[in-house]
Amino acid sequence: MRSTRALQALLLGAIVSLAMAALANAESTTVIHFQPEELSALEAQLHKHEVHALTFHPTPEPGHIHVSMSDGKHYTVIYGASDQAKLIVLANADGARYAIAKAKAKPAAKTHHTLRYIAGAIVVVVIIIVVAVLLVDRRRKLNEGAEERPAPVASDN
Repeated sequence: MRSTRALQALLLGAIVSLAMAALANAESTTVIHFQPEELSALEAQLHKHEVHALTFHPTPEPGHIHVSMSDGKHYTVIYGASDQAKLIVLANADGARYAIAKAKAKPAAKTHHTLRYIAGAIVVVVIIIVVAVLLVDRRRKLNEGAEERPAPVASDN
């Protein structure tokens, strides 16, 4: 009976740790919300040295810029291809970092399949745990039943 409780406690701990690992994996991604802003406002912020970093995304046309401010705010600005050179000069004058993102093919969404695999693994582990507990409990009951039965009497015929 003592070993059954220890096994159940161990199995419960394994389930809880797997669930916590799955939640930690799901929460590990940070999402930044970019607020829309006008190009003239960005130029004014560059002149005031308020911009921390710029990331240019020139394709598809018209392009957009992800702006990270020194105070932690984030903006997105729509710009034309002809404005990019002027904005890079302003960023250099401001001391703000900048990068030009290259367009890359979007891979198929793997998150959905990853979550399926995690959920499937958790279900398989739970099934294995339930089967193990049932087998241990059945074996315990069979052993207790054997102890309660009287030993067969040998007859001398």
